[in-house]
Amino acid sequence: MGLFNRSKTATTTVTAVQTPAGPDLSHLSGDWAIDAMHSEVGFSVRHAMVTNVKGRFTEYDGKLHLDGAAPANSSAELVIKVASIDTNQAQRDEHLRTGDFFAADSYPEIRFRSTSVERLNGDTYRMHGDLTIKDATRPVVLDLEYTGSATDAYGAERVGFEGKAVVDRTEFGLTYNAALETGGVLIGEKVKLSFDISAVKAAA
Repeated sequence: MGLFNRSKTATTTVTAVQTPAGPDLSHLSGDWAIDAMHSEVGFSVRHAMVTNVKGRFTEYDGKLHLDGAAPANSSAELVIKVASIDTNQAQRDEHLRTGDFFAADSYPEIRFRSTSVERLNGDTYRMHGDLTIKDATRPVVLDLEYTGSATDAYGAERVGFEGKAVVDRTEFGLTYNAALETGGVLIGEKVKLSFDISAVKAAA
């Protein structure tokens, strides 16, 4: 009897699994300016097939529009000064500014503009956007994590995000390379981008 009682029809109840709601960020809604003094825009790329060269840009301006209640309505823009590239090696930095790479005199800025935002789960988000380097604009996807908000010692409201993305530098005309005697190439094509952002809320 019981499970083997054929006079009864077993009924299976399917419960829909929903993505947990994210934190209530409605208090963050508004316009924010990225504070370059307390943020970092960095990158790393494979070098000589065995290690990674890391660098950053030290001069940039950016702004965020956050909609805490409806993250899909949020947006971001970032303008980076190419000449501010810093890999902790002056000769390499000068080479990166030349026509072999960024051609900073002809293309002084790197630009990013978001096209859509979605919440993935909890504090994680995904931002789609257009990245322009030199004369090439390509789509890029940023994975973001909300790291918190607070009022600082000077009374300014701050919000923080960490982000990462991977791009193929050759899609932006950064094709310079050199063959190694042992095989392979000097510089990898994939570049890992990293963002550690602190932004200050604009005055109402």
